Amino acid sequence: MAGSVNKVILIGNVGADPEIRRTQDGRPIANLRIATSETWRDRNSGERKEKTEWHNVVVFNEGLCKVVEQYVKKGAKLYIEGALQTRKWQDQTGNDRYSTEVVLQGFNSTLTMLDGRGEGGGDRRGGNDFGGAPNYDDYGSRPSSGGGSSGGSSRSGGSPLSRDMDDDIPF
Repeated sequence: MAGSVNKVILIGNVGADPEIRRTQDGRPIANLRIATSETWRDRNSGERKEKTEWHNVVVFNEGLCKVVEQYVKKGAKLYIEGALQTRKWQDQTGNDRYSTEVVLQGFNSTLTMLDGRGEGGGDRRGGNDFGGAPNYDDYGSRPSSGGGSSGGSSRSGGSPLSRDMDDDIPF
């Protein structure tokens, strides 16, 4: 195989307020747990079933850590893109332990708030198609959106991830 890809995309809810720690040189590290759920009907009993998976997420990117610290709270719905990383550590008895985490660092990480819960009681800002919550790139800055800060989202068709594009394309 010529190449490989390590990319994780999650859409889920934050299980507890994020934990922000700082390195010795003052850089922030954010830890949070995200729950993803799937539901289905049991074929035999017709009963509704649900399965929830918990994912450990670690944010090393300084800009995204600021966003997590200021806006992300328990219950917030997030879209994240990162990479899987397994680390080895030793417990108190000296046994080797392993933790697999979704890591957001560098250029390939994204954090998008899909609801306004982390922004002061549902105040929705931004203009994307995910309920008006802001989208932050891996530098922690908000890209400009053509929607302004209306109270809701503008659903004008097309892909929910598409940005407003100029119709005067020269080809």
